[in-house]
Amino acid sequence: MTPSIQPLIEALLSAGYAVVGPTVRSGAIRMAELSSAAELPAGVTDVQEPGRYGLTASGDDMLFGFAASPDSAKRYTQPPRQPLVRTHGEDFEEDQPEPPRIALLGIRACDLAAIGVQDRVFLGGRHPDPVYRKRREALFLVAVNCAVPGGTCFCASMGTGPRAMSHYDLALTELSAPHRFLIETGSERGAEIIARIPTGGATDADVEAAREVSRTATARMGRHVDTEGIQDWLPAAHDHPRWTDVAARCLSCTNCTMACPTCFCSTVEDVTDLTGEVVERSERWDSCFTLDFSEVSGTHVRGSGLARYRQWLTHKFATWYDQFGMSGCVGCGRCITWCPTGIDVTEELACIR
Repeated sequence: MTPSIQPLIEALLSAGYAVVGPTVRSGAIRMAELSSAAELPAGVTDVQEPGRYGLTASGDDMLFGFAASPDSAKRYTQPPRQPLVRTHGEDFEEDQPEPPRIALLGIRACDLAAIGVQDRVFLGGRHPDPVYRKRREALFLVAVNCAVPGGTCFCASMGTGPRAMSHYDLALTELSAPHRFLIETGSERGAEIIARIPTGGATDADVEAAREVSRTATARMGRHVDTEGIQDWLPAAHDHPRWTDVAARCLSCTNCTMACPTCFCSTVEDVTDLTGEVVERSERWDSCFTLDFSEVSGTHVRGSGLARYRQWLTHKFATWYDQFGMSGCVGCGRCITWCPTGIDVTEELACIR
C-alpha cells in the first residue's frame, strides 16, 4: 500500500523512464509526459456516449476516476508515423532509432488486453516484427484497475476487464476514505521499482476493498455484447439488411479504426523534399475504411461504404479468431464514443444477430 504515487513516479524517472500518463489537455484526458503526480487529472471524470465525450468534476480527489481516454497504448507500441529509410542522393540509410524507455502510467485492463492482441499480431507469426519487439520491451506498464467504466464500455462482455489480469509490470487499485493505492507486481521489473519506494502492507480489508472496486465497475458497465457463437453467426449474416442501414450512417471517416487500440493496418509513404535530393519512406496508420486500402490491380475490392463497414465489424469480432486465435475487440468503447454519427457496435451486433 502507498498513500501517494509521487514516489512511484520519482522511482520510474530515476530508473531512466519517461513517465507518460493521463492529464487534461484540450478538454479531454490525454496521455502526455509527466514529471509529477500533481499533473494527473484529480477530481475529473468523463461522460461518454455514442458520438459524445466530455469532462466534468467528480466531486472527489480520485486521480483515475475516468474511463478509456482517446489515447491508447497503440501510440507507443505502433506509433502513428514511423520513419523507415532515408536516401540522400545515392546514400541510403535506415532511419529506425532505438525506442525510448517509457513507463505508461494509468493504462486500463482493456488496453493491456489490446497490447496482448498486438503482441499476437506482430510477434506471434512466422515473421515477428523486430522494431515492434524493441518498442514493446522498452515499455514499463503501470495499470490502474478501472473503477468508473464509461457509458460506452463493454470490456466485461469481452473478458478483458475491468480488472487487469496480465501484461503489466505494476497494477494499482485506487481506494478512498482514506485515499490510497493497493499495488500488485506483475514482473521482476515491477518488483525492482517497488523496492525503491516506501510502502506498507495491505490488510485484508484493503484487498477486499480493491476487489469491490472491480465488482462495482463490472456492474456499472455501459454496454453489453453477446459473443456466444459470434464466429459463426456474424460471417453468415453477410446479406443482413442491417448492413444497409448502418452504411447509410457511416461516413468512412476512419475515426473508429484510429481510436481502436488493436487496429493495426498501415501503409507506406514516400516523401521527397523540395530539392528532390532527399527521400524519406515512412510507415503510417491506415484504415480498411479508406477506398484505396483494398485496391488490387487498379480495382477497389470494397468499393462501397457498406462493404467496408461489414468487413471491419466482421473481422474485428469474428474472423480475427481465424487469423489470430482471439477476438480483435477488447470492449474499450472508443469506436462508439468517437464515431461522429454515434454508431454503436453493440447495437449493430444485437440487430444483426
